[in-house]
Amino acid sequence: MPQSGCRKIPLLGVRAVRARLAIRVLLACTASGGACAAEDVSIEAERHGSAVQVTARATLQAPHDLVWKTLTDYDRLREFIPGIRSSRLIEQQGPAAIVEQSGEARLLLFSFPIEVTVRTVQRPPNAIEVHLLKGNLKQLSGGYRIEPLPGGRLVLRWSGVIEPEAALPPLIGEYLMRANVEDQFLGMVREIERRAREAEAVK
Repeated sequence: MPQSGCRKIPLLGVRAVRARLAIRVLLACTASGGACAAEDVSIEAERHGSAVQVTARATLQAPHDLVWKTLTDYDRLREFIPGIRSSRLIEQQGPAAIVEQSGEARLLLFSFPIEVTVRTVQRPPNAIEVHLLKGNLKQLSGGYRIEPLPGGRLVLRWSGVIEPEAALPPLIGEYLMRANVEDQFLGMVREIERRAREAEAVK
């Protein structure tokens, strides 16, 4: 059950979210020639005060190493992640990477600029943690997990909390942050699929 002060965001229920995502994934597949391996794509959000906890998952047919390399391709994230205008690896500290990013979250007529520096910690083979160091968000913490399945499939998960620093109109900030994570997760899924198709084509 949700904790005190927490509630499910009501505008899009889980079924509506999945239907919306299914349409997006279908369109992405059509645009790429019809090949698409993602299954069971789902995104759920829950409000915690002015913060939003977002959980996303997708089942993929892709090599583990390819997924890992895509998740950690920090300098190229802007090429395939919606809303990211720039992404730059500024320091590598063993398993930790310091990454500077800028972009914006958009929802209908609203937009919110995002300027952050994050520390990502790679915990091979299946986890990458993300923590905010500085920027115009109050909170940004979470991470990816890769869960292998039989038959060469795997489940990619994102779970994290995001909270804007600036005061935004009631509810708009929550939906804006949730939509931002949703778009970025789907962008990552599409890029993994694209790279997997390319790798399969050259075999």
